[in-house]
Amino acid sequence: MALKPKEDSYVTAPNGLLQRPFSPACERNREPILEVLRIYFKDQHRVLEIGSGTGQHAVYFGQGLPHLLWQASDRADNLPGIRLWLNEANLENTPAPITLDVKALWPTQTFDALFTANTLHIMAWPEIEAFFEGMDHVLSEDAVGIIYGPFNHKGRFTSPSNAQFDAWLKSQAPHQGIRDLEAILSLAEEHRFKLFETVDMPSNNQSLIFKRRRANLR
Repeated sequence: MALKPKEDSYVTAPNGLLQRPFSPACERNREPILEVLRIYFKDQHRVLEIGSGTGQHAVYFGQGLPHLLWQASDRADNLPGIRLWLNEANLENTPAPITLDVKALWPTQTFDALFTANTLHIMAWPEIEAFFEGMDHVLSEDAVGIIYGPFNHKGRFTSPSNAQFDAWLKSQAPHQGIRDLEAILSLAEEHRFKLFETVDMPSNNQSLIFKRRRANLR
């Protein structure tokens, strides 16, 4: 399960050393996402980011939200690039990235917030099921989760560009594709995550804000 956006690129310097990976999409969407995080993560303390990709978001959000500990994570092959971003920024609230595979390996510590961007349309459906099951184990009872990306509504694309993007995703791998919002919400409910707010974002994306339902409200 590769979680890097399609525009990510790694650049090798003339001396052969790996330079920081770069995603134009992260540069474009980071400011509107940060505005959402400032609202919904204002009372949170420890954030787990799933699929940190290049590491650009971790640095930008760590700088913009200094009250948070921002824990980046991804598959092992993406961690070197993330470390380059984190090491250069040298922020006190962004510890070293950790390996996380939604179907195999989750951290043992507990977090009160979760963020992921542009990952669900890259995961296969069994991986999305594992994603929500993992959230159930690592998030506290008062946790907030934010999922950013494109979503279909009642089986329909919300824009021609999203339809084109979906076709491109499926051409890269048949298991990929923009997910139906209703299916995501149903899966979230199974693991005690209730949709609290939907925030429309630029480029036909959305931020889904989830809050944890307490166990006695099952």
